[in-house]
Amino acid sequence: MSDTPIPERWAHLPFFQEDLPNIERAIAQDPRNILPPADQRFAALSFTPPEAVSVVILGQDPYPTVGHAHGLSFSVESEVHPLPRSLSNIFREMQQDIGKQPDSGDLRFWAKQGVLLLNTCLSVPEGEANDHKSLGWQSLADQVLSEVSQRPTAFVLWGKQAQALAPRITSPKDGAQHLMIQTAHPSPLSARRGFFGSRPFSRINTWLAAQERPPINWTDA
Repeated sequence: MSDTPIPERWAHLPFFQEDLPNIERAIAQDPRNILPPADQRFAALSFTPPEAVSVVILGQDPYPTVGHAHGLSFSVESEVHPLPRSLSNIFREMQQDIGKQPDSGDLRFWAKQGVLLLNTCLSVPEGEANDHKSLGWQSLADQVLSEVSQRPTAFVLWGKQAQALAPRITSPKDGAQHLMIQTAHPSPLSARRGFFGSRPFSRINTWLAAQERPPINWTDA
């Protein structure tokens, strides 16, 4: 039995039986402070069940600062100031794209609208970004992408690590098309190489409108 609550609507994925036990054993043997807390590790999946997914935004791994990560890619707790630099750049692009941005970095209200904010790695030792990248979490991202690919979905792949998972995205069975947005990562190291000016938020809502599906309210929690 997992030490971490498994989201019921995703529990059928093989990852939870085949991979999670080994990951949990490795985390239990790691003496460092592991973020986010275990009860938040699958928050992205808990907020956005498979049938509700309209948009997938793939991140890398949780923020390695205590009090920042809460289980959703790029999102932070509402009281976090200043914002992490990648999230600050995301909001900067949003201002250029649609003229507004949220009042805080807490993006749970996106998740409730069908935006799956999934990291490819769901744990990180405090202060050591990407240190759990080889723990086996990527199997979950692979399976989630295969699952949500069954219906038309907007996929946002920022940076090479997210784009490496593109082969897991298959065409919908009905012959419809996904929206694929692949640009540089919003990190300060790469945002000027194609992230700024990419207008992902308006592009997603234009695509959703063409699908006769509700737009995402990106700015008002």
